[in-house]
Amino acid sequence: MTSHPPLGLYIHIPWCVRKCPYCDFNSHRAEGSLKERAYVKALLLDLDEEIPFIEGRPIETVFFGGGTPSLLSGEAIEAILSGVRSRLNLLNDAEVTLEANPGTLDEGKFEAFHVAGVNRLSIGVQSFDAAHLQKLGRIHGPSEALEAFRRARSVGFESINVDLMFGLPDQTLEEALMDVQTALRLSPTHISYYQLTLEPNTLFHKYPPRLPGDEKTWMIQEAAQDLLAEAGYSQYEVSAYSRTGKECRHNQHIWEFGDYIGIGAGAHGKISHPEAGIFTRTAKIKHPEHYMKATEEGKSLGSRVKIDKKDLPFEFLMNALRLRSGFQESLFEERTGLSINVLEPLLSQSVDEGLMIRDQGRIHCSLTGFHFLDTILQRFLP
Repeated sequence: MTSHPPLGLYIHIPWCVRKCPYCDFNSHRAEGSLKERAYVKALLLDLDEEIPFIEGRPIETVFFGGGTPSLLSGEAIEAILSGVRSRLNLLNDAEVTLEANPGTLDEGKFEAFHVAGVNRLSIGVQSFDAAHLQKLGRIHGPSEALEAFRRARSVGFESINVDLMFGLPDQTLEEALMDVQTALRLSPTHISYYQLTLEPNTLFHKYPPRLPGDEKTWMIQEAAQDLLAEAGYSQYEVSAYSRTGKECRHNQHIWEFGDYIGIGAGAHGKISHPEAGIFTRTAKIKHPEHYMKATEEGKSLGSRVKIDKKDLPFEFLMNALRLRSGFQESLFEERTGLSINVLEPLLSQSVDEGLMIRDQGRIHCSLTGFHFLDTILQRFLP
């Protein structure tokens, strides 16, 4: 490993209007007015602590995730990005993504985000069906989702992702495909298509709704993938479909085991020091009030843990095998500092079983293996 991988910046905004019953992300219900100024100040103090670890490297992508980043004002987003630019080399062509909830947006906010420097939106639609949105606990309806997309386009956003979910409570094949068809009529540059899963520590896990069975869910996924392919959207990752050249650069370089600073309550990060063979994961204090208090008092904001060398192959594969194109053997060696031979004999076994393909220095899952990715990854657990 001779050079640093690309570097991104992840900024976590931890508040939501209310917690969705399926969500296991670090999100907290916003009570009263947000403490925007205090949180912006905390984020930039957090960033100051990370700067010594990145050795002057430029920032290629920024991603505002949550929670609901669109709860913040345009002024707050502008202050954050200005603070980033004053501290780091944020490249002129950097991709700057902000996740947005249709229920928190108006045309003025869209314009303010755009002026602040956000150039890619990810709109959390989930469904265009009013009944399903209600079951999912969403604060918007179908009309708000459609209007949010229209307003984003009207103020100049060209790169827009639409988040959709399938396998929803009591969802039929026809309803699922109607969601996809409605999204396609909007012609976004990117569509994220996720299966609803019942994650621990969520309301849906405690009180499980009636979900479609595996066979029906499989039918939905295959039919939706056919629609997306026919419309010119290429599946480049497990749940990501895009027009040519419109892949999410931030997520893609993470899947390629790139580096990213994580700032904000509950944010995670990964930083590599190739010359020393050191790979570090960071995790920040989860509760926003505790996080802001720690920054004010100059206390530790979380953990900084070195990735054990024996864990590197699994860590790399857990990300890179999500990509349909897989990875070059040289990328594995560059990003981990290890020989590709450390994957043997499990790699050859998976190839022999038809789960993985190794061709001219590139390794990726077969179509069958892509559907059983978790099974493949379990083999490589240290």
